[in-house]
Amino acid sequence: MENTIREAFEKKDMVLSTRINSTWPVITEIVGSSGIYDYIEFLAEYAPFDHYDLEVLAMACELHNIGSLIKVDYANRIYVAQKALASGFQGVLFTDHTKADEVKETIRGIRAATPELGGKLGYVSRRWIRNATFSSQQEYAKEVSKTVIGFMIEKKEAAENIEEICKVPGVDFVQFGPADYSMNCGYAKNSKEVKEAENHVIKTALKNGVQPRVEITQAQQAQPYLEMGVTHFSLGTEVKILKEYWNNEGSKLLDILRGK
Repeated sequence: MENTIREAFEKKDMVLSTRINSTWPVITEIVGSSGIYDYIEFLAEYAPFDHYDLEVLAMACELHNIGSLIKVDYANRIYVAQKALASGFQGVLFTDHTKADEVKETIRGIRAATPELGGKLGYVSRRWIRNATFSSQQEYAKEVSKTVIGFMIEKKEAAENIEEICKVPGVDFVQFGPADYSMNCGYAKNSKEVKEAENHVIKTALKNGVQPRVEITQAQQAQPYLEMGVTHFSLGTEVKILKEYWNNEGSKLLDILRGK
């Protein structure tokens, strides 16, 4: 059974994703058919969804051989993460963690409950990735452990504890969240303090062998991060892409119509 995101992490020089809000599988298919992206990130933290949606999204990704990752709320993170993984999702991005011990406990929540892994997740009879049939509970536990796990670094305390967080076994990537960080600290989003915190998070992650993922809205924004050693990018967000198009092109159309 393949975990497409895990394979990209291990075999590719660059990892590229994009973020979607829609549970309509055609959106996922449009991303997958481009042949550009390694995985989609479903923003369950913001979007409405049900358990059937999770299975359909995972299936759509599998049809196009791209990975599926879910971003979850903090309060019900373990429940939603477990349901998403059992539906076929290959990775989870957790929000609002601030301490290494908190990160460890969350990872335990989605690790199989074996003597070796020490997790809390039992044998859940669902489809998982590509509806694989496991030869044993041990094989199931091994596959669950391939889950790609990321954490948002979006609070002042999290940025201060980034070294300890990156040293927690099982953390595959981190992403600095400038909007939440600036709000948490009382800074303007584009202030030098926020940029300094972002640079600190990226450099510390790289030093500790953890991938820093950077979210960008335009391709040219990648260059300074590439120079820092970043190789993992998330390009665009579905609703922001649509909003920008409708605002910009709609304004141009109104100008043309009024000119007539």
